[in-house]
Amino acid sequence: MGRLTREGWVSLALMGSLIVFPVAASALGEPFMVTLATRVAILALAGVGLNLALGLGGMVSFGHAAFFGIGGYAAGILAHHAATFTPVLTWPLEIAGTTSMPMIWLTGAALAGLIALPIGAISLRTSGVYFIMITLAFAQMIYYLAISLPTYGGEDGLPIYLRNGFPGVNTLKPLPFFFICYAALAVMLAAFHILRRSRYGAALQAIRQNPDRVATMGIEPFPIRLTALVLSAMVTAFAGALFADLNRFVSPSMLSWHTSGEILIFVILGGVGRTFGPVAGAGLFILFEFALGGWTEYWQFFLGLILLAVVLYAPGGVMGILAGKPRHG
Repeated sequence: MGRLTREGWVSLALMGSLIVFPVAASALGEPFMVTLATRVAILALAGVGLNLALGLGGMVSFGHAAFFGIGGYAAGILAHHAATFTPVLTWPLEIAGTTSMPMIWLTGAALAGLIALPIGAISLRTSGVYFIMITLAFAQMIYYLAISLPTYGGEDGLPIYLRNGFPGVNTLKPLPFFFICYAALAVMLAAFHILRRSRYGAALQAIRQNPDRVATMGIEPFPIRLTALVLSAMVTAFAGALFADLNRFVSPSMLSWHTSGEILIFVILGGVGRTFGPVAGAGLFILFEFALGGWTEYWQFFLGLILLAVVLYAPGGVMGILAGKPRHG
């Protein structure tokens, strides 16, 4: 095993801080701080999903809120039917509600993957600003579908009265629920790292850099990019299901273009294509929201200045600066 690089040490410090902070906050009787750390872990997980499509595949999606919201609505709808003892579907198969987190995660991820297939099949026939706009259009279609469903709250959203359960864990307590979210983030970061170093990851990154040259080598870019987009959607839906359980509430705002923009910010701030970039980006975003949000309602202005500086002078993001490699490559 080789020695850790500077970026490796920074990544370890980042993940170590993320787990030490809520443990210390819980010991000091500060459950709100545990919730903040949980938000960082969940939003970073959503960023990992987008980073797969954007960082490895070069697909600038402005519609990932659709998949984030699909995961959230999967959690809310399944929990709602479990609480009311009514089936989700009666035809062609009877599907009952559930409060089991693993079942909800699988359902949300599978549904997001199925929806991402036609979206990707259409969107990937475009590029550049057209790809951005068509992914945004699909996300807005799903957003308006959600607000037109009065059975599930419509514009008012759908409450989750009791947080869904995980075998052997008291999910109602903030710290155990944080550990679930942290473990999910760690597993997906490891999967991203493995995928990035695999032959598939190498092909995906080569397509990002020069799809025509890859095509001349006999590798068809379209199915590789479509697979990446589907996997990206499934990871983002996983994060959405956890986010709904954190808030015990799901609303159409999870599907809005603002949410897509925030997930994009996490990735850009942390460092596009960097494994732990979404963790750094989500942490910085929540830090600004908490530290400046109580001081001024225009805290996003200052965050925007930092984002502008990162785009202009540090394309490698926060992780690139800390690792001494300001440019992504």
